[in-house]
Amino acid sequence: MDTVPKRKLGFFTFFLYLWNPFLVAANNNCDDQLVSTLPLTSFNSSSQLSSSHSPGYAKLNRRDGAGGWSPLESNKYQWLEIDLGERTEISAVATQGRYGSSDWVTSYFLMVSDTGKNWKQYRQEESIWAFSGNTNADSVVQYKLQQPVIARFLRFVPLDWNANGRIGMRVEIYGCPYNSDVASFDGSSSLLFRFTQKSIRTVKDVISMKFKTIQNVGVILHGEGQHGDYIMLELQEGKLALHINLGIIFSFFRHLAFSPDTHTLVTLGSLLDDQHWHSVLIERINKFVNFTVDKNTIQFQIKGNHDHLHIDYELSFGGVSSQGKPGTLLRKGFQGCMENILYNGVNIIDLAKRQKPQMQTEGNVTYSCSEPANVPVTFGSPRSYLLLPGSPVQESISVSFQFRTWNMAGLLLTTELYQSLGNIQLCLVEGKVRLTLSKSGRIISDVSSVALSDGQWHSIELSGRRNRLILIIDKDVSNALYAQSPFHMHSGSHYYFGGCPEGINSHECQNDFAGFKGCMRLIIIDNHPIDLIQVQQRIIGNFSDLQIDLCGIIDRCTPNYCEHGGTCSQSWNSFYCNCTNTGYTGATCHSALYEQSCEAYKHKGNTSGLYYIDLDGSGQQRPLLIYCNMTEKTWTVVQHNNTELTKLKGSSGINRHHVYFNYTADADQLQAIITQAEYCEQELSYHCKMSRLLNKPDGTPFTWWYGRTNELQAYWGGAEPGSQMCACGLNRDCIDTNRYCNCDSDRKEWTNDTGYLSYKDDLPVTGIIIGDLNRPNSEAAYRVGNFQCYGDKNFWNSAFFSTETSYLHFPTFHAELSADISFFFKTTASSGVFLENLGIKDFIRIELTSPSEVSFSYDVGNGPFDVSIRTPTALNDNQWHYVKAERNVKESSLQVDQLPPRTQEAPSDGHIHLQLNSQLFVGGTASRQRGFLGCIRSLQLNGATLDLEERAKITPGVNPGCRGHCSSYGSLCQNNGKCIEKYNGFSCDCSSSAYTGPFCKKEISAYFKATTSVMYMFKEPYEMNKNSTTQSSAIYSDITLRKENIAFSFRTTQTPCLLLYVTSSHKEFFAVTLNKNGHLQIKIKLHNSKDAEVFKINFRNLANGQLHKIKIHREAGDLSVNHKPLCLTIYCFSFFLHADSDDMDQEISRVNALGFTGCLSAVQFNHIAPLKAALLYSMLSPVIVKGHLAQSTCGAYSSTDPSSIETLHSLSDHSGPIDEGEPIANAIRSDSALIGGIIAVVIFVILCVIAIMARFLYQRKETYQNRDTKGQQHDETADLTFRNDVHSQNALSESQREYFI
Repeated sequence: MDTVPKRKLGFFTFFLYLWNPFLVAANNNCDDQLVSTLPLTSFNSSSQLSSSHSPGYAKLNRRDGAGGWSPLESNKYQWLEIDLGERTEISAVATQGRYGSSDWVTSYFLMVSDTGKNWKQYRQEESIWAFSGNTNADSVVQYKLQQPVIARFLRFVPLDWNANGRIGMRVEIYGCPYNSDVASFDGSSSLLFRFTQKSIRTVKDVISMKFKTIQNVGVILHGEGQHGDYIMLELQEGKLALHINLGIIFSFFRHLAFSPDTHTLVTLGSLLDDQHWHSVLIERINKFVNFTVDKNTIQFQIKGNHDHLHIDYELSFGGVSSQGKPGTLLRKGFQGCMENILYNGVNIIDLAKRQKPQMQTEGNVTYSCSEPANVPVTFGSPRSYLLLPGSPVQESISVSFQFRTWNMAGLLLTTELYQSLGNIQLCLVEGKVRLTLSKSGRIISDVSSVALSDGQWHSIELSGRRNRLILIIDKDVSNALYAQSPFHMHSGSHYYFGGCPEGINSHECQNDFAGFKGCMRLIIIDNHPIDLIQVQQRIIGNFSDLQIDLCGIIDRCTPNYCEHGGTCSQSWNSFYCNCTNTGYTGATCHSALYEQSCEAYKHKGNTSGLYYIDLDGSGQQRPLLIYCNMTEKTWTVVQHNNTELTKLKGSSGINRHHVYFNYTADADQLQAIITQAEYCEQELSYHCKMSRLLNKPDGTPFTWWYGRTNELQAYWGGAEPGSQMCACGLNRDCIDTNRYCNCDSDRKEWTNDTGYLSYKDDLPVTGIIIGDLNRPNSEAAYRVGNFQCYGDKNFWNSAFFSTETSYLHFPTFHAELSADISFFFKTTASSGVFLENLGIKDFIRIELTSPSEVSFSYDVGNGPFDVSIRTPTALNDNQWHYVKAERNVKESSLQVDQLPPRTQEAPSDGHIHLQLNSQLFVGGTASRQRGFLGCIRSLQLNGATLDLEERAKITPGVNPGCRGHCSSYGSLCQNNGKCIEKYNGFSCDCSSSAYTGPFCKKEISAYFKATTSVMYMFKEPYEMNKNSTTQSSAIYSDITLRKENIAFSFRTTQTPCLLLYVTSSHKEFFAVTLNKNGHLQIKIKLHNSKDAEVFKINFRNLANGQLHKIKIHREAGDLSVNHKPLCLTIYCFSFFLHADSDDMDQEISRVNALGFTGCLSAVQFNHIAPLKAALLYSMLSPVIVKGHLAQSTCGAYSSTDPSSIETLHSLSDHSGPIDEGEPIANAIRSDSALIGGIIAVVIFVILCVIAIMARFLYQRKETYQNRDTKGQQHDETADLTFRNDVHSQNALSESQREYFI
C-alpha cells in the first residue's frame, strides 16, 4: 500500500468535505431537554430505597417524592435507567443530588443501548469515561459529550458518592430526534442498486453507512466491472476489509483470486461483531482513498495506473448478487442491520422502501432492526467470578458457553463432582484451553492445539458421561479433547465461571491460575439456558465484580499507538509494542535508537565508519545508513549507485545519453541533510576526447546535469550556478582561452573538466544528459562522486539566558499523543525552568528544581504527573548535561546524562490527549518567574530542532550561541591532545601527541626493516625558527632533561634488538632493548663519570609477535615502567631510534648492528613524537630517516588491558660509598643474576599484601642485614611495585649495576 503525500491528502480531505454535503450536515441545535416530559414508566433502576425514592423522581430541579432517586444499597452495582422512547441523538447530560439531603454522586459512568439489553459504555479518548459529578445536593453539573451518541436507553452508573451520605441523583438528558432508514439482512438477502446505464465510470466516490451485527464475517458491499474493476467491503473476523481495484485484465472473482499487482486491501476496525452500531465512510478521488471506521481513518493510495472505477450493472449491499460471476456466491452474506446507506448522495434504503425502479431486493430484507437475545457478562477484575447452580447427582455433565478474551491465561470453569469425587477444570494456558480432571492428587489433562486469546468469540461444549469427558471447541468435533476418568462421574451442585471467591475451600472451587478477564455469553448448564438478568437481580446464582448485560472488551491496538511500524499486542488491561527492527524504542516505539547526525556520533567519541542516523529523530523519516568521515570536520557521506569512472563511446545513432543516480537516502532525507548542514559538495568529472561539454555561455550546452529539484543545470564542478562554465573558465586557465571548459576545445587528446559542486539548492546530482557523442571518434567518461556535507546547525544551536525574566517563545507544541523533548544545558544557577507550555488545564514543564534534581511534569486531564531524577553530583557545575523527557499514552520517562531513566506508568483509562494552546516558553515562564540562567543547546521537540540562535538575536536578555565546550568535551581529546574552543563546538590539537585524528586517537605506525632507522636531532631552544609552524615547533624540546615520559608500542620476533636509544653530547644515554630471551631491558647512564645501570624486566618473552605497549617514566632517581601486553594478532608496531656507533656503549652497539625488524606505533618522548615527525612532517622536523619508511596501520591496539604490570625503580644518584648495612632492594651481584631471576619468577605468585607491606616498610626506612639480598616478593596483580635505592658503588663485574624485575 502506497503512502499518499501529506499535502495531497490534506487537499483531498478538504475537497471531499466541500463536495459531499452529507459530511457537513449536522444539527446545530441539538440541546432539547429530554427527561422533563417523560412519564414515570420511562424510569427504571437497580433498586430503590422506598417508593418516595423511586427513579421516577429523578428529574432535574424537581422536589417530588423524597427529592430524587436513591437505591436500597449504595454500592457499585446500582444504576438509574432512562427510556427516551425511541433512538435519539444525545448531546449532553446533567446531574444533581437528591433535594434537601446529603446524598449525591461524585462520579459516574454512562451506558447506552437501543433495546435495554447489551449495553455499551460511553467512551471518550479511547477510554471508558468517568464523569465528575456533584459536590452538593443542589448545584447542577452539566457535560457536553465530546461525541454525541445515538441511543434509546441511557444508564447512569454511580462510581463514587458523598462519604457522609448515600447515592442520590436527579438527572437531565439533552438532545434531539434522530431520523434514520434501517434495513435488516439475514445473511442471504441483499439490496441491489441498478444503474441507469449498463455501467458507470466514476473518478470520485463517497459511500457511508452504519451497521450492527453479531456475526464476524459477511459481505457488506460489492460491485464489479468487466474490465477487472471491483470494490468490496466485508467483515473478516470482526474487522472491516476494503478490497478495491481500478482495472486489471482478469475480473475480480475469476478463479477466486486477486491480481497481486493492482489489488489493494486495507483492514480497519476491530470487535465490530459486538451488536452495536458502527459507522463506515469511504471517500475516493482518483487513486486516493480515505477509509474511516468509527473515529479511525486510514489514508492510502490504490495500486495501478488507472483513476476511474468501472462498475457494471449494479452495486449490491448486504451480500453478493445472485447474478454475480462464478465463485462470488461462496462468500457469506451480511447478517445484521444497516442504517442510512448513502452512495454518492443516493439514499439506498429510502429508495428501496419506496420501491423505486432502480432498486431490487433479493431475499428477505426488512426495514426494522430486530436483535437476537444476547446478554453477555464481563469479568474485569481478579476478584470476578460467577457462581451458577447445576443439577446434582446426574450421570451426565453438560456445560456450554462462549467467551472472548485477549489474556493468555485464566480460569474458565471449575466444578466439584458429586460427593467430592474429583474436580473438573477448564482454563486458558498460553492462550490454549486445558481440560483437567483431578482426584486425590492424580491429574488427567489435555490441551487444545489452537490459540484462542485473539479477541474473537469462541464456543466451548463440555460433556461427560460415566468416566469419559469430551471437550469440543468452536464446534470442531474432529479436534475434540478427551479425558478418561478412573471413576464414574456424577454432576455436582454448582459451577464457578471465571474465578473463585476469596476464602473458599480449594476442593469446592479449584483455581490454579489467575482469574479470567474477558466476556462470556450463552451459558447453558444441563441443557438449561441461564438467564443472566436473573443473576443480576440476585434471583439465581451469585457473583462478584461482574458487569452483566455488556461485554466490556476493548481492542487496545485499535487505533494502533505503536509508532514507526511497531507491532501491537495486548492483554485485557494494556497493550504492548514490539519495536524489533524498527529503529525505535520505548513503550510506543516513539524514540529513535540512533543519533540524528554524524556530529552527534563524533561527540560520543566515535570514529569514522558506517552509522545509522535518524535525521528527524522521532519523526516519520526512517533511519538511514550513511558513512561518517570523522576528520577535523565531520563529513556525512551519502552514497549512490555509480561512483566509478564510466566510459562512453560515440555513435552516429546516439543523440543523448541519459544517466540516473539513485541514492541511499530518499528525497526527504536528502533535504534534511542539506538543511542542517553548513556546507555540501559533490565532485563532478567529465573526461573527453572530441566530446564537447557546455559550449559557450551564449550557446546551447551539449551536456546538462540536474539535481533533486529536476532543474537542468549548465554549469560544471568548480564554477558558479548559471555561469555555463567549468572551473578552468572561472579561473581563466582553460586549454583553449576562447572556451570556458577544457572539453569544449574539442581536442583529439584526452582532457577533462573536474571540480566540486557546492551550491546546496542544486545538490545532489541525480542525473546527467550527455549530448556530444554522435560523432564516430567521440569518446567520453563521467564520474559523480558521493554526496557529502559537513557541519550540523542543529547540534550546536544554542542560546544563553542572562536574566531570570528572559525567555524565548515559539509556537504551541502540538504533541497530543506522543511528546519527546531533549536538550543540553549548562548553568551555575541552582534552579530554573527550562521549558513550559500551557493549555486551559493541561500543561507540560521541565525544570531544574535544585542543583541536583531535574523534574518533568505534565497534566493531560488526569491530574498532575511528575517524574524527577536526583543526580549523585550537582548539575550547576557549568558543564554540559543532557536531558531527555518523553510522554506517551502508556508512560512518561525522564533521563539525565547517562543515568538510568525514570519512568511512570499512565492510567490505563482516562485522558490521553495533551491539549496545549499557549506559546511555548523556553528558558522561562509566562509569569517571568523561576527563569533559567545559563545555556540551552540542541533543543529538540519530537525530532524537530528549535532555532534558538535566530530567536535569541531579537530577544532582550538572551544571547545567541554558547562558549565553553572544552570544559565538557575536552576529555575526548586523548593522548596529550589539547581541546581548542570553537563557536560551534571544538577541535583537538594533536601537535603534542604521537597520535592524530579528530580525537588524537589514531596511532602513527610504521614497519621497520633491518636497514631502516629514524634519528631525531634535539636542538637548543634558541636555535628554533620563530616563524616555524605550530606543528613543527611543538616537536622541539629543551635538551636539559630531569625527567622523561616515554611511550611506544611494538611488535617483533627478533632478539636481541634495540628499540630506542637516546644519547647526549656528554655520552649520557638511555636505551631500551630486548635481550636474547625477549625480556625488556633498560640501560641508563645519567653521568659520564658513573657506570651505566641495567634494569631487566623478566616478565615474559616480548618478542612473541604480539602487540606490546611500553610506558617509561623517570624523574630524578625514580624510574617507573608500565607494560601492557596487548593481545592483538592483526597488527604490530615498534620503534627504533638509530645512533652512530662510534661513542655508543659496546653492548648496545652490538645489538644496534643487528638492526630492527618489526613494527612501531605512537612513539612519544616527552612532548616530542619522533615517528610522527618523520612520517608526517619530515620537511619541518630535525629527523634523519635511513632506509624505507612508510606509514602503516600495524599499530592498531586496544586502549585497555587488565593484565598491565607496573614496576617502580629508584635511581638515586649518590657520590659517596654505599652503606653496606643498607641492602639494595631487588639488586644483586652479577654472579648471582641467574639465581635472582629464578627467585623472581618463583616468588611472583605471593599475595599482594606482602608487596604492600614491603612498600610500607621501605617508606619507614627499615633495613635488613643481608649482603646476598633476595628479591622482594612480586604481586601477580595488575600493579606490582618495588623500589631500589642506590647509596654505594659496590664493585660489580663488568662495571655495571643490574636490576632484575
